[in-house]
Amino acid sequence: MAEKQPQLAYPMAPSANGYTRTDAEAGAASHDAREQRKKKRTKCLLYIVLFAIFQAGVIAIFAASPAFSASMNAELGVKNANFGRYKYRNTTVVFFYRDTPVGQAILQNSRVNWRATKKIDVAVDLSLGNAAANSQLGSDLSAGIVPITSQARMTGRVELVFVMKKNKATEMNCNMEIVTATQQLRNIVCK
Repeated sequence: MAEKQPQLAYPMAPSANGYTRTDAEAGAASHDAREQRKKKRTKCLLYIVLFAIFQAGVIAIFAASPAFSASMNAELGVKNANFGRYKYRNTTVVFFYRDTPVGQAILQNSRVNWRATKKIDVAVDLSLGNAAANSQLGSDLSAGIVPITSQARMTGRVELVFVMKKNKATEMNCNMEIVTATQQLRNIVCK
């Protein structure tokens, strides 16, 4: 005859506060924990998506920045009011957009006869590709007027009566506006 083994029941140990959970309560607690983890995952995913949108916005702002490019033929005049020939050295004319250099032209050394004016044609390419350097370019382009300044310092020597030689220097500062609609210069003021 086979003997029956007695089944031993292991009672649950009493809790410290005297309260024990039932199976229904344990299932509800695990369900609440799952809900909390789901909310945390959703919140984390939301923060990641918002950060990605913010980064895309920053990249779009800097990638879609306005740019400026123009070519112009400038006619410069060197007026010699002296009673002797003026020989000038190589001179660089620098063009600026709101204190940012955008182009330059080089005048080769030459001479101007006494009490005469020499006219020089110079081709200049103006470009500003880094608008982050100047945040007003977008508003100037939408207004249709781009302010440009030019500066140069010309040095040379005047030969008076073929005997005396005297060093002379002069500076040029000009302000002008480029009208983008007509692609012309206006309001040219030089000092």
